[in-house]
Amino acid sequence: MAKLILVPTPIGNLEDITLRALRVLKEANLILAEDTRTTGHLLKHFGIEGKMHSHHKFNEHQTAEFVANRIAAGEMVVLVSDAGTPGISDPGFLLVRTCLEQGIEVECLPGATAFVPALVNSGLPCDRFVFEGFLPQKKGRKKRIEKLAEEDRTMIFYESPFRLVKSLTQLAAAFGETRKGSVSREISKMFEETVRGTLPELALHFQKKAPKGEIVMVVAGKPKREEEVDSNDSDEDE
Repeated sequence: MAKLILVPTPIGNLEDITLRALRVLKEANLILAEDTRTTGHLLKHFGIEGKMHSHHKFNEHQTAEFVANRIAAGEMVVLVSDAGTPGISDPGFLLVRTCLEQGIEVECLPGATAFVPALVNSGLPCDRFVFEGFLPQKKGRKKRIEKLAEEDRTMIFYESPFRLVKSLTQLAAAFGETRKGSVSREISKMFEETVRGTLPELALHFQKKAPKGEIVMVVAGKPKREEEVDSNDSDEDE
């Protein structure tokens, strides 16, 4: 059936892929891969021979229309990222929007994404949360952090191991030294770990022990004042 299907791929252990994802990859006329070498390894592991085409942040504007035309001609196209769900801090949004604007059916399979296990494993409230992805590296970084200081929901960030200590230090300065958080790295891989503590404690930990791998930071929201809590309780009673 002609459509675009977004297929999540394992973020670590290859066994995390779903049976449905494997079937769809086998049936696809074309597989769009962020890195064809990475996806090629995955396909080879599961014995899948699929025709791949490169689709990443540097060429997605050029390939979106081409892909939409392929689907409109009757092909089933699958989009994967190197790891996790396409579109979550990875290419995907532009292609999805292009297809929808042209009346092309889009489907996203459920599957692996790094921030959900990191959030649940943090020990912080996960009934209400906000996903921030990567903080700006330069322009707008300070303003974004200052704005988030007032956020009362649990916050989730992706971060590079090379910027982790800097980010934790800046967040501690803006949010306060008692604000709690957690850092999860290498989720679903052999050396997976989660470290919990206050933001300064986390920064100190990773100053002493340089982090490696893919990282998810989870930070507690701004504590509510007692009068706000009492007001919310009264509203619920009514």
